[in-house]
Amino acid sequence: MTEAVPANPSALRTWILAIRPPTLTAAVAPVIVGSAVAVREHAFSAGPALAALIGALAIQAGANLANDLSDFRRGADTIHRLGPPRVTQRGLLSERQVAGGVVAVFLFATLMGLYLTWVAGWAVIAIGLASMAAAVAYTGGPWPFGYRALGELFTFLFFGVVAVVGTYYVQAQELTASALAASVPVGFTVTAILVVNNVRDIDTDRMAGKRTLAVVLGRERARIFFVAIVAGAYLAAAALWVFGGFPWWTLLAWLSAPLAVAPAEAVLSRVDGPSLNLALKATARLHLVFALLLSVGLAASRVTGA
Repeated sequence: MTEAVPANPSALRTWILAIRPPTLTAAVAPVIVGSAVAVREHAFSAGPALAALIGALAIQAGANLANDLSDFRRGADTIHRLGPPRVTQRGLLSERQVAGGVVAVFLFATLMGLYLTWVAGWAVIAIGLASMAAAVAYTGGPWPFGYRALGELFTFLFFGVVAVVGTYYVQAQELTASALAASVPVGFTVTAILVVNNVRDIDTDRMAGKRTLAVVLGRERARIFFVAIVAGAYLAAAALWVFGGFPWWTLLAWLSAPLAVAPAEAVLSRVDGPSLNLALKATARLHLVFALLLSVGLAASRVTGA
């Protein structure tokens, strides 16, 4: 069953439920890392960094709203849902209201994009439009890739690679191998969030005809995949030092490893909604702390000269 919500939540509470604040770390972490690379390469600019953060948060909120609406329309959200409550399925907001929310937050993201286009050029438009299109097409449109076992790939690309490299680009106005390399571990940890979500929902998704990667792999292999990509994040952080020309400070990201233990244990051994919901929140927290520590390591190289 879904988590309990108040019988008559206020309008503010309802919209907070709709945008799912715990998931917004997926937008914050890559902006922090991209900005840290900019600091390391003497290209940091506060205005574009802040606009990139606000825009990323708006796109993530829009993705959550669009996902809520599209899953409801496709019948993927039912009374058997194990995850946090979906406002459309629960009748807390109408389809029209949720669609209006998507438009509103995307318009807000567009305002940030216009400023960033003025700062960094027309390439920002392509980044922004592609990101918003991916947010909608995850579960919406004629070919929802989240229903075709491609959700993890697109999450890695857009909330890892594109978000980190894009944040760096609007500050440095160039693309570098360093920014691309730094995006890889972030891509792994943000993808881990989606894997927990899909492992939790594997039974209800299968019944609804939603072919996530977890459905295709099966529960056991999906669990192993979760552990593999979390481990991959730490290996990628180490590779930045060993092979990428980054300072050993990037290994600070490894200090977040204890936070990976609890969600890994839950994913490997539990099937109940409450436990996996806690694992989802713990993975989102791991993603943010990992990114913060990695960013400290990246930025520290400028201070220390390492």
